[in-house]
Amino acid sequence: MPIDSYLEALTYFYSYARYDPGDVTRWSLDRLQELLARLGEPHKTFPSLLIAGTKGKGSTAAICESILREAGYNTGLYTSPHLHSFRERIRLGGRLITEDNLVAIANKLKPYFESTSGLTAFELITTVAFVAFADAQVDAAVLEVGLGGRLDATNAVDPAVGVITSISYDHTRILGETLSLIAREKAGIIRPGALVISAPQFDEAMQMIEKVCQERQAKLLVVDRDWKWESDGFSLEGQSFSVCGEPYRLPLIGEHQAVNAVTALAAIAGLCRQTDLHVSAEAMSAGVANVHWLGRMEILNRQPYLVIDSAMNGYSSEKLVQTLNQYFAGSEATLIFGASYDHPVSDMLKVLLPYAHKMLVTASSHHRSEKPENLAGLAAELGYEVTPVPDVSTALEMALVDNDRNDLICATGSLFVVADVREAWLRRNNRTLPPIDPQIL
Repeated sequence: MPIDSYLEALTYFYSYARYDPGDVTRWSLDRLQELLARLGEPHKTFPSLLIAGTKGKGSTAAICESILREAGYNTGLYTSPHLHSFRERIRLGGRLITEDNLVAIANKLKPYFESTSGLTAFELITTVAFVAFADAQVDAAVLEVGLGGRLDATNAVDPAVGVITSISYDHTRILGETLSLIAREKAGIIRPGALVISAPQFDEAMQMIEKVCQERQAKLLVVDRDWKWESDGFSLEGQSFSVCGEPYRLPLIGEHQAVNAVTALAAIAGLCRQTDLHVSAEAMSAGVANVHWLGRMEILNRQPYLVIDSAMNGYSSEKLVQTLNQYFAGSEATLIFGASYDHPVSDMLKVLLPYAHKMLVTASSHHRSEKPENLAGLAAELGYEVTPVPDVSTALEMALVDNDRNDLICATGSLFVVADVREAWLRRNNRTLPPIDPQIL
């Protein structure tokens, strides 16, 4: 049966999510490579940047794509998960893939998918992205690794440059209980003789990355060591920094985003060395200045401040609190917190609870959301009282009651909570909504 609509395409894609995504025994690059071979190897028609890591992958990928687009190149960007719409995952020339394009690709690939035994949803979606990029004849693609690196579907490409952003504890059940084991999985994107760009890392993670690079005779460049940078000031509108005396302006806030931007600059410089692409200093500067990446330290309102950020583990929660203290010193903080049940919730709460003047715990509309009463129980075990709220919209309304003009409301814990708060705020204020998918699962 043909797929006749965007909703039918989404339903078909998600029908392949029949297995636990954390069951690595189901992952198979060999299976994916065989599928891609039958499709004419679309993933080999463009040079690519492949970006692994725990935090900062999406921001770094968005900055890389923005720079390449400012340089005049036809770009592909593949990221996950999405904020409001599946179409955000696959972008062509900076724009979300169209519904009609997705339906056409789904119909073209459906026979190939159905003749591939054991295919996972992420392998299917990654194949859709590769075909979309090949069909659009992109000059370069920027690919964010979904989970890990070594066995991730995106690792089917042979990247011109491998990039590893900040590594911390997450998905330990799948990737390993130590930073060394997690870093080894992330370092699975490193090819023999390749160029590798790494953000600053904890010593344990860096030692593993250096070991893998040495074993594979890959050249490693590290931000803060080989790519020195300095902060030149910050405000709620963004921040300024310089690299080797060259000034940059970044609209994303938080020092960690400056690190992501420098990582992206190093990655693009490396891509130009490894390929025939050329990016001018002006395009580098414009790409950093014009990047858009929603839901990451995004300020939705002032008086009171309403900030959303998708901190999803203990380390990213530490970075969030550090940034909030830096930008909103003196403000009493009400946190709206919700998390997926498979994330390190206790690690996040240990960081966020001491910072919060008040915390409302809630659940997003996503099926992986932890129940508010369970979050409240975890908080109680840590010695804190929080208020469980059944849904995000109600939590937002409660947070807005009796807030001083200088107070801070911050929604965090998962990208799904961030998306729900963002949509609720836009609806509340009669603002234009982005494309939003219906709930399939």
